[in-house]
Amino acid sequence: MLEKFPSPPPVKDHSLLIIDNQSLVHDIIKAALAEIGITKVSSAMNSFHALRLCEQTQFDFILVAFNVSEDKDGFHLYEELKHKQFVTAKTTVVFLSAETSQELVNCILELQPDDFWVKPLTRTRVEQRLGHLLNIRAKLNRVHHCLVERDFSGAIYQAERLLQDPSLAEYHPKLRRTIGNCLFQLFQYEEAERYFIKLLGEQDHAWMHVGLVRAKLKLGKIEQAATMIDNLLLRSDTRFQVYDLMAQYYIERERFDLAYEQMKQASLLAPRNINRNKKVWDLARLNRDKEGQLIAVRNMAKYAKNSIHDSPELQLNVVRATLDLATTQSGEASRKTMQKLETELQDIKQQKGMLTQLGPQFTIIEARMRCLKNDKQGAEAIMKQQKPSIANLSMEDSLDKMKAFHEMGMKEQCLKMLDSLRKQIEGDTFTSQVVDEYLKQESIERKEINFTTKELKSMAATNYKENRMIPAYNNLKQAFTLAPADKQIALSLLKVLVQLNLKEPLSLEQLEYAKNAATLLMEGNLPAAQVVKRDDYIEAIGISVEWEKSKAIAS
Repeated sequence: MLEKFPSPPPVKDHSLLIIDNQSLVHDIIKAALAEIGITKVSSAMNSFHALRLCEQTQFDFILVAFNVSEDKDGFHLYEELKHKQFVTAKTTVVFLSAETSQELVNCILELQPDDFWVKPLTRTRVEQRLGHLLNIRAKLNRVHHCLVERDFSGAIYQAERLLQDPSLAEYHPKLRRTIGNCLFQLFQYEEAERYFIKLLGEQDHAWMHVGLVRAKLKLGKIEQAATMIDNLLLRSDTRFQVYDLMAQYYIERERFDLAYEQMKQASLLAPRNINRNKKVWDLARLNRDKEGQLIAVRNMAKYAKNSIHDSPELQLNVVRATLDLATTQSGEASRKTMQKLETELQDIKQQKGMLTQLGPQFTIIEARMRCLKNDKQGAEAIMKQQKPSIANLSMEDSLDKMKAFHEMGMKEQCLKMLDSLRKQIEGDTFTSQVVDEYLKQESIERKEINFTTKELKSMAATNYKENRMIPAYNNLKQAFTLAPADKQIALSLLKVLVQLNLKEPLSLEQLEYAKNAATLLMEGNLPAAQVVKRDDYIEAIGISVEWEKSKAIAS
């Protein structure tokens, strides 16, 4: 077994990279390194240079500042270094920052650096921390080797051996945390639960509580976890991690409404994580929250700028989400959204190379915009040239094309696009459960509902004026299905149901829609006049509403 592990290199042979745009920081760290005996030191004043150096050398230490340069901040650079495997389990990473806001700390901790140094730095402090980190590298060499090889059982074995050595007491917390992480990697949730219960009987650290909650959620022990969750949500150092855990728990149980609320909270606390914002976007779509979709894609475009995630498609998705929102609006709100949409679209088109790169996507957007302006003839002329194929298209391109076909009334082409898209991702283990559920929902709705929310609202208004209450109800029922958070639709639905109830008792389905609409209207604030109408409608229908902003955690 001893032959399996390479020996740690001597201190003088360690290579180190400093990434900071301040010369003084480089000088202080280099002086401290010289005292320790490390001479293989490289410096980068910006992200571009840092990446070039990492392509040439696998560094043992990387010290990266949050404010590196204008082209890419340290958070995005660190994320890219991990993605490109320039940072592995054997790499010691230190994050440098003068900023210590909770938002930044949450984002940094999520990437799990080995240390976090607050500027301004002093040579003495740098020497102490580097000496400590060098000792950790030497002592935990075998554990780190196992982690790099993804030998999690081996990592647990080596960590447990080191825990038996009292002289290594200062490294025990890191070793214990490593064991807990490895148990999850091995899907040993019952063992993880026992492990964290035992640790908490001896010590009290935030990560131990989070680990125990995670294990209980994986085991489905939600009632046991509930009290712990309430307590951890009060702590700034554990709050966003618990929101993440709860979101995943609800996703696994197909409670996508509750998962969405949890993921939104996590995103607010650590907003730079692009993958989390993508989850918020997917959950917003599944929960038919058009405004939430727009917020999520705007955050993605904002925080991905100059990162490994940055791409022209992110800006295009902002336009698409704005379009989706416009399909639910009418009157002044619709006019303002369309005005903003046209400005943003023009700005994107003027960017160098955009028309060449995204020409076909702009064509689809143009068709959808013409439809919103009631120029369906012009839109149809564009869409008739489009084939219902998803070859060489991204999922977002395909979805936008499908929506265009639907808005034109070209139902057959729309459904063909959806069927092709679902077959394309079928069996793709990287496709999230949320996206798969969203496509199922789209398939059902596009087959049953032939109009946009905006069109349905207009049709309902016309039918109501003409005293056609059943058609008005059907219009609003479909509109409410597409936009279940729209309070104006909910109020109109109750208004129509009051008229239907005057003629004959409401059916079970109609009563259910009445209760759902009333429940929505009990949330948040309504103008005083609408509150009076809401209460009058509820009384006239004769329903009772037990309003809860969110379901109990046990549900």
